[in-house]
Amino acid sequence: MASRFELKKSKNDKFVFNLLADNGKVILTSELYESKASALNGIESVKKNAPDDGRFGRLSAKDGSPYFTLKAGNGQVIGQSQMFSGEKARDDSIESVKNNAPGAVTDDQTV
Repeated sequence: MASRFELKKSKNDKFVFNLLADNGKVILTSELYESKASALNGIESVKKNAPDDGRFGRLSAKDGSPYFTLKAGNGQVIGQSQMFSGEKARDDSIESVKNNAPGAVTDDQTV
């Protein structure tokens, strides 16, 4: 199975997307968007910005769990990862986003 973006509608009628790796695991989740068009623009922004390592923020939660964010050129966060058990797992996931996002197809599950 190839990497893909899954576009879904949330319970409160907003739009959200996940980037799934080849194994089907979620590697990046978007913010909630008011419109489908905005969510699709977010997907395009992830594809455009993912190859640039400088767009990734390597962060730690209050409990010390590593995670990352992906920012657009304007500094706005366009996606966030889950929490990881260690920095290596986080960094491996960043590499996965960098490699998989640009060519990922969009699976629109809102229709």
